[in-house]
Amino acid sequence: MGHGADFPLVRFLALIGGVLIQLVVGGVYAWSLFGRALQAPEAMALGAVEATVPFEVAIGMIFIGTSIGGRLQDRSSPRVVALIGSAVYAGGLILASFARSADDFWLLVLGYGVIGGFGLGMAYIVPVALLQKWFPAKRALVTGIAVGGFGFGATLTSPVAQALLADNPTSPAAAFLPLGVGYLVLGVVGSLLMFAPPVTASGSAEAAGDLSVREALRTPQWYLLTAVLVVAVASGISLISMMATASVEVAGFDVAAAATIVGALALFNGAGRIAWAAVAQRVGPLPVLAVILALEGISLIALPHATGIGFVALAAVVYLCYGGAFGTLPAAAGAFFGMSHAGAIYGLMLVGWSLAGVVGPLVATWLVGPERNYLLGFTAMGVLAVLGVILPVTLRKNLRGTPSPVRAV
Repeated sequence: MGHGADFPLVRFLALIGGVLIQLVVGGVYAWSLFGRALQAPEAMALGAVEATVPFEVAIGMIFIGTSIGGRLQDRSSPRVVALIGSAVYAGGLILASFARSADDFWLLVLGYGVIGGFGLGMAYIVPVALLQKWFPAKRALVTGIAVGGFGFGATLTSPVAQALLADNPTSPAAAFLPLGVGYLVLGVVGSLLMFAPPVTASGSAEAAGDLSVREALRTPQWYLLTAVLVVAVASGISLISMMATASVEVAGFDVAAAATIVGALALFNGAGRIAWAAVAQRVGPLPVLAVILALEGISLIALPHATGIGFVALAAVVYLCYGGAFGTLPAAAGAFFGMSHAGAIYGLMLVGWSLAGVVGPLVATWLVGPERNYLLGFTAMGVLAVLGVILPVTLRKNLRGTPSPVRAV
């Protein structure tokens, strides 16, 4: 059988399936709506830090899911891995839906966090790795389109979640039951479209020059790219995790408007993944990553000084850049290490996502504190992003003992 280009219909079906899967698991970024609802006295009356724990655990579990799922999809069937991941993710949310009081908090952590986060990671990694093999000449762009679905997932979930929360404000977690069922249906459909290419892009079992997982982990590039992910995620997710609350307490919007803003900003998360990936396709991923970190940091530093539409505009830039990092990094990894073990190598790299997803919101929430000191919290995370620009700049150098300079993406 021939190159993936000989199967245009199949590869575009795989792209559609990949976007569907990403839309499903991307609903995790609507958590701030649930976090705020769970803090209400008539609901579970959770504290601000406590209300972020299920989300942080879910993000923390992503790495375990991607590392296992990445290796499995490289070695076996991407479709089976995607099916398992989608089912586990949906099952975790359904389990979390039975939490009714503060005594059931463990159900949220176990269902939404541990089980849901693991399934999310397994499902997420499949399209990221698989579609680069189907579209070898457009790796950056097609990855951006696929993970763009992840960013848009919260846009689709937010209005549905808000309606469900409004119908049952005393039991916010009950909304996870219909959401979980819906995610299961869409996830299964998307997974069934995850057709594997008959051969790798090079036409051989393993392209010459591609690195194994062990070889990749011995290079400085793997650690520097992972560090870029840590900085970009920690900075951006600190805002995402408290966006609904910050829209009220900093920007001055009411609760209903804040919910609308959360959904609208998710569009920028998704758009950033596609837009920055398209730019990286032309100029290369490393300059794009440097610009992303700089813009993200400057916007976060300016954020606590803004209100109204100015606040939303700056937040939109942060969301664009946060999404852009996820749209650009898979192609950068593929360019450095090749595609033969893309799922496993990038799946391990997503330890940066999990690490930053846990630490970022915790640190930001702690800095904001009960005094609601958003100036300190957002400024600190913004400075982190600005300082992080040195990482992709360092990557541009031809480091000793590393693969050849970045290949065309």
